[in-house]
Amino acid sequence: MINETSNENLSMKDFENELNKSMRRINEGDILTGTVISVSDKEVIVDLGYYAEGIISVENLSNDPEYNVFESVHEGDELSATVVKLDDGDGNIVLSKKEANNILAWEKLNELKANHTVVHTKVSGIVNAGVIAYVEGIRGFIPASKLDVNYVEDLNEWLMKDIDVHVITVDEADKKLVLSAKEIAMEKAAKENSKKAAKVSVGSVLTGVVESLTNYGAFIELPNGVSGLLHISQISDKHIKSPSSVLKQGQEVTVKVIGNENGKISLSIKALNDVAAEPDENEEFEEMETEAASTSLGSLLAGFKFDK
Repeated sequence: MINETSNENLSMKDFENELNKSMRRINEGDILTGTVISVSDKEVIVDLGYYAEGIISVENLSNDPEYNVFESVHEGDELSATVVKLDDGDGNIVLSKKEANNILAWEKLNELKANHTVVHTKVSGIVNAGVIAYVEGIRGFIPASKLDVNYVEDLNEWLMKDIDVHVITVDEADKKLVLSAKEIAMEKAAKENSKKAAKVSVGSVLTGVVESLTNYGAFIELPNGVSGLLHISQISDKHIKSPSSVLKQGQEVTVKVIGNENGKISLSIKALNDVAAEPDENEEFEEMETEAASTSLGSLLAGFKFDK
């Protein structure tokens, strides 16, 4: 009996809440949040918990020219939109998500920046010294220097490319949004490099190419794409003033791996000379056997005389 009363009270309370929602006053310019109940190539219909449903035309969903309604909106999603018109002539409320974005998106962008959140987007345009990508419906700029680990000259390679970015500048007053993909690219490259470096065995002899020269050594690109340091002290048995006096960028060199710790590979040319200088134990053994055989044969024939 208690359960029936409780359920009855709950139902009455829910009904009262729904009634209050449906009777609330809505004005043009209000931002409403509702649940998507239908998606088509022309419009999205939203349940507002009101006596009338909300309709958002595809044109009023986003500023992004590459926006795809079927990829971005699904039944059951919650959407916030601005009331543009209270009645479209068929009893529906006309909404605009684009207008709501202009208010709400900047708050979200500041949140993404503060949390250093990785955002997945797509490059939709090319401008001077960078590319364009949209986040939360807002047009963002990615400088060419912030696209990848290395500076990118041919920006056409990035057009329509999916990309992960961080939000680095949010300026609502000037409508300025700046994004960066460089840090994420560096993190991915570092992880990939660590995996490759782990496969390089200490003691192995490899042929690589001089990637760059510094005053303390040379960085050698190895066959699997990772780089190792050939320290100046490991280049030659003789004292050299600088690596550039012996090596040139792009030069092919054979090196020995003498260390691999935490993805940092140490290389040596000098160690190869040490290996070459070591006697071949098998060769020495063969020489001893030959000498012994010759001596033994001489001893056997020493007591014999031969007719001339």
